[in-house]
Amino acid sequence: MQDRLREHVIALVGERHPVSSPAWLAQTEQYLADRFLSLGLIVTGHPFEAYGRTFCNVIATLSGTGAAAAPLIIVAHYDTVSGSPGADDNASGLAVLLETARGLKDRPLVHDVRFIGVCLEEENLLGSRAYAAYLRATNQPIQGMMALECVGYASAEPGSQRSPPGAPIEVPTTGNFLGVIGNEAAAHLVTALAQAASALVPALKTVPRLVPGRGEQLPDTRRSDHAAFWDRDYPAVMLTDTADFRNPHYHRPTDTVETLDFAFMERTVACLTAATVRLATLKEQPAP
Repeated sequence: MQDRLREHVIALVGERHPVSSPAWLAQTEQYLADRFLSLGLIVTGHPFEAYGRTFCNVIATLSGTGAAAAPLIIVAHYDTVSGSPGADDNASGLAVLLETARGLKDRPLVHDVRFIGVCLEEENLLGSRAYAAYLRATNQPIQGMMALECVGYASAEPGSQRSPPGAPIEVPTTGNFLGVIGNEAAAHLVTALAQAASALVPALKTVPRLVPGRGEQLPDTRRSDHAAFWDRDYPAVMLTDTADFRNPHYHRPTDTVETLDFAFMERTVACLTAATVRLATLKEQPAP
């Protein structure tokens, strides 16, 4: 699997920005659609307007057997900031998204699983805000949403991890864990991910945390697409290597393939796949 993860990142890495590199952004959109189609998933687009143009969230659906069962949504954003090739942020999340879809495509599931490549996360979460607003406006319940945000950088060096200001829990000082951050409505998601890691992927350390409300008192917990779902009162969780609290290459030209830990990413795929199997085979789901 590490070879496939690396292949995805190599194909995706490069500045993917709506102003400075729109062609690469469009090419990335097509890459995601092609890869999902090759796995046999149903691929659709969710267009939205921004900056006087139309952008698109790429949605790939793995159909479950429960016609009335609320879907589970897994997201990774495909744009970058200007000036960065975006290996960790967020080609790593996209690669994990694709390989999780591969691992689930032949599993018997009750709930639909939607894998979404979201556009314009770096522009105030515009793509995920548009999609969450659409779900709420059309009264669509979901079982929950899981956002993959920078999941490729890890370090075994003591002192490699910093703690976000005001963090209410002690954060390990070695950056070799996966943060799992959810709102209180997403307790079932956080529990499923933490238990999957502990039972099935013991080499993957997780630091789970539920935050009150919509994370208003802890702004660093809101720095990805899950926050758009929190703001619409949906259960959502972020999986993260903690970005600039660990990775010195965050949002820089040095965010390249060579800096990533593909074994760490492989463990994240295994954890996410196992948790999704558990969540997507439940006959009942929490209230939206």
